Amino acid sequence: MDPAVLREDMVDGLESPAKDVLADEAVAVAMRDVPRHEFFEDDRSAYADREHEALGTRVLAPSTVARLLQTLALEDDADVLIVGAGVGYTAAVAAEIVGETNVHAVDISRPLVVEARQNLARARYEGVLVDCRDGANGLPEYAPFDRILLEAAAVDPPRALLEQLRDDGRLVFPRGSQPQHLEAVTAEGDRIRSGTVSFDPLLVEGEQSGSIERNRTAREDREHAIRRAESRRGWEQEWIEWDDSIGSHGSLR
Repeated sequence: MDPAVLREDMVDGLESPAKDVLADEAVAVAMRDVPRHEFFEDDRSAYADREHEALGTRVLAPSTVARLLQTLALEDDADVLIVGAGVGYTAAVAAEIVGETNVHAVDISRPLVVEARQNLARARYEGVLVDCRDGANGLPEYAPFDRILLEAAAVDPPRALLEQLRDDGRLVFPRGSQPQHLEAVTAEGDRIRSGTVSFDPLLVEGEQSGSIERNRTAREDREHAIRRAESRRGWEQEWIEWDDSIGSHGSLR
């Protein structure tokens, strides 16, 4: 069947009352235009609304992509960072809305980065930048960003990503372990919670997809400690620092 017809059917299904997951016209138009089959080995199942597996990662279902991008609230010419490039499909849909040279994507898996680059080039989105990075560190050399999408679950968004948001920017990520919910965070700290989702946790340097042990909590614990230290004010902080200095030099006599 003609892929264009399959795309129309896919988007019509997402807009239907039965699913009711797609109401944003810009996202709908973009999903009708992006040749999703270019991102999959099996063309026949590319337009089914279900997840796929590719190179050890989950490829998001079209309905999930629609929910993410609607929550992200993309605008023309916005600078966008996608953490978790996957096979590149989400980046392609975003590129249809904001322009391909405004979309940057990173992934911790080098094979996935290669796959995403090839898929995007085949689908004619060569202008999207895809790099192999630890997503928790973002892409500081291209910051600030108007929108950041984290396609992996975390208890809190990585500090570096928040620092790379513009003042009026928005970061969207799946929050929590299980259950998770979709949350939008502004640079000012405002939070908007959406419905429930299910994502794999954010990987950090040295981890592999599907591994049993994960050390991502070490990063989160470190960032929480920094936030607590920065929140202290006045004589209490001075007392703590004085007490710490005594401890580091031995007790007074």
